[in-house]
Amino acid sequence: MTGTPPAGTITIAGKTVSRLGFGTMRLTGPGTWGYPDDCHTAVSVLRQAVHTYGITHIDTADAYGPHTVEHLVREALHPYPENVLIATKVGMLRPAPDVWTPHGYPAYLRACVEASLRRLGVERLDLCYLHRIDREALLFDQFEVMKALQDEGKIGHIGLSKVTPEDIRDAGKELTVAAVQNVLNMTDSFDPALELCQDLGIPYVAYRPLDAGVLASTRGVEEPLQWLLHRGDHVAPIPSTSQPRHLEQLVTAVAGGV
Repeated sequence: MTGTPPAGTITIAGKTVSRLGFGTMRLTGPGTWGYPDDCHTAVSVLRQAVHTYGITHIDTADAYGPHTVEHLVREALHPYPENVLIATKVGMLRPAPDVWTPHGYPAYLRACVEASLRRLGVERLDLCYLHRIDREALLFDQFEVMKALQDEGKIGHIGLSKVTPEDIRDAGKELTVAAVQNVLNMTDSFDPALELCQDLGIPYVAYRPLDAGVLASTRGVEEPLQWLLHRGDHVAPIPSTSQPRHLEQLVTAVAGGV
């Protein structure tokens, strides 16, 4: 399987990448907090994903840790291969383990982008998601600062995470939405944004594809991932794991493509 993109390819943020991506949320301590117990294995899993299995879509966020996973991604993969897409997300406060608070004020979003650039060791974030729309802040201000950062060359492409069709349409009035990242799996099987993204030609990145491991324990890995891949050519699942053995299972589950 070395170098062969699992489940074929998809174009996201101007790069042709593997449809099977790698989510990094589990490369932390409990509660998505701090470093994992075994940083060496976390770094090894990232390298295996890219260099052994040909996964070229790596998804992370400044909120994972917070901050720690971006450091691990840099340690494992920098300098990044030209064909690898490193996507990150900004706009979330992490005051404690398992606590997630959207914070979309422009000064904070700008500071988050600047910090992610430093942690990842890049001059531009190829794909940066607004991790959550902050419903307590002005919607236009959140889109405006992301577009401004893109115009300044600090963000290459802008994505949205956990959004509704209305959110996508509103954002589309101010900027080009390069990707949408929402929950989709055999348990949470309906998302009206899925069809809209297909109609608009927007890649749909499915996070929590195994329902945080529940589906893997009840249905195995192959059926839920193949179910997702059959939802449309624009769907790209990003399962997450911290274990090499589980990573191999994920790749094997989609190796036949769709």
